[in-house]
Amino acid sequence: MTKTKYLNKLSQVSQLADIPAAELRKLEEVEQRYAFRSNEYYHSLIDWNDPQDPIRRIVIPHKDELERWGQLDASGEHNYAKTRGLEHKYPDTALLLTSDVCGGLCRFCFRKRLFMADNNEVNRDVSAGLEYIRNHPEINNVLLTGGDPLLLSTRNLETIISELRTIDHVQIIRIGSKLPAFNPFRILDDPDLLRMLKQYSLPERRIYLMAQFNHPRELTPEAVQALTQIREAGVAVMNQTPLIRGVNDDAATLTELLNKLSYMGVSPYYVFQCRPTEGNSAYTVPIEEGYQIFSEAISKCSGLARRCRYSMSHVSGKIEVVGMTAEQIFFRYHRPADLDQNPGEIIACTRNPDSYWFDDYMDDGPAAVANCR
Repeated sequence: MTKTKYLNKLSQVSQLADIPAAELRKLEEVEQRYAFRSNEYYHSLIDWNDPQDPIRRIVIPHKDELERWGQLDASGEHNYAKTRGLEHKYPDTALLLTSDVCGGLCRFCFRKRLFMADNNEVNRDVSAGLEYIRNHPEINNVLLTGGDPLLLSTRNLETIISELRTIDHVQIIRIGSKLPAFNPFRILDDPDLLRMLKQYSLPERRIYLMAQFNHPRELTPEAVQALTQIREAGVAVMNQTPLIRGVNDDAATLTELLNKLSYMGVSPYYVFQCRPTEGNSAYTVPIEEGYQIFSEAISKCSGLARRCRYSMSHVSGKIEVVGMTAEQIFFRYHRPADLDQNPGEIIACTRNPDSYWFDDYMDDGPAAVANCR
């Protein structure tokens, strides 16, 4: 079995031994506030001679994370918590927070609060969440997330999936995971995982793997092989990525990522506006700049690669950016949390190049609201 060592402290990263002492102290200060975790396989993808290497930016702390900006729960997920470890935001979809561990911690993570000592949102005992789902027949879609569900043992993951399969109204099971990028050997070296997925991914009730590849260099031969085996087990594979400053915030890189995924049979699903989570200022691109990058990128993609949407997971729902003119930017609710919201309605706002989130178009109160309708 192939092993990759997990690293939970910056002091374990030998490649950082030669950086200036003052810089290292800053990174350790970041580590004290926001947890660090990575592994040797993922570090092998980094060009350590390049301080701006995009893979390095994904997983190695940066001093700018200390800038006070954003909030820990930028999308108000706590508003939709129905029992510990379960969120129910959209009528037909429930989220089970099954794990508080990841194969690596993305520096721009929107749930970094889960990895803080005083957080208790995750519940590894999912029995209360399963009971809630049983009692809500409108739920036909359950997303296992966290943390990373694929870091559960196969036995524990199978227990959850098998229980969900006893609930008749649950048609789709989704597994949100970055492990195919962080450590594909979790898949390659566990035939029991593939057997289990094949058993429960049924012809009319599929399991979906919601992968997260942020940069084309993550699509190594090992990662491609892991995704191939997942697909051969009957699991549909989708990809979603935020747009990240210094990682994929240029059209050529994003085009390459979306095209490569589509060539493999992995459907690009969402390109997300990076959430204004605390500590994320160095990783976030303004909405209008991001939409321009996205638009240029998909213009060079095939139709299969350009099915993804540029969206933000706002407290009020998934809001898609659908276009811009010289003076206005246009949004629509791809998925409103409020059923009274018309998902077909176009929201036109006066452009603001300094906006990082939908709320920024509303910050000036009634006058701003009048400019968005």
